Amino acid sequence: MENDINKDPMEWEVLDSEYLFKRPWLTARRDHVKLPTGAEINEFYVLEYPEFCNVIAITKDGKYLLERQYRHAQKLTAFELPAGCVEKGEDPMEGAKRELYEETGYAGGEWSLLMTTSPNAGACTNYSYTFVAKGVEKVSTQHLETTEDIKIYLVEEQEVIRMLKNDEFHQAMMAAPLWKYFAVNKLI
Repeated sequence: MENDINKDPMEWEVLDSEYLFKRPWLTARRDHVKLPTGAEINEFYVLEYPEFCNVIAITKDGKYLLERQYRHAQKLTAFELPAGCVEKGEDPMEGAKRELYEETGYAGGEWSLLMTTSPNAGACTNYSYTFVAKGVEKVSTQHLETTEDIKIYLVEEQEVIRMLKNDEFHQAMMAAPLWKYFAVNKLI
């Protein structure tokens, strides 16, 4: 029997759950839930996404590896960190190393976890793992999927900071880790 002190008093009870559709990169579910207050929400929508990873990759000569690509939902071409989905059963750091290699042709360096965040805890099930990779080097060409069109840029640290301060990183799961990285390292 579970000890009451360990039970989260704010957790919602799922009374019913129905999958609306399932796809490899997105699954949508409709839950009927009951709150601890007794109130019920008949239609609470949950999006199940794969885990996500991204990398603040810094070359041996101190340049930051950025990608530029088009994002259709926002109709926006923007700078981003190398990133992607963690495959089922894959360790997030291994997924990040794979994504960096496939998208940029860079590898190696010293890796550490910077932060784990939720892209949208109110509606999404996944987490985003951000790693810092210092001392990466080009070991190959890009290995892009047919649906990927990614341009690679090597950017000086002060330019990345300028871009960040001017809101040129539109993807929140990339801007937040960059802010943290520069703040923790007292670079801004």
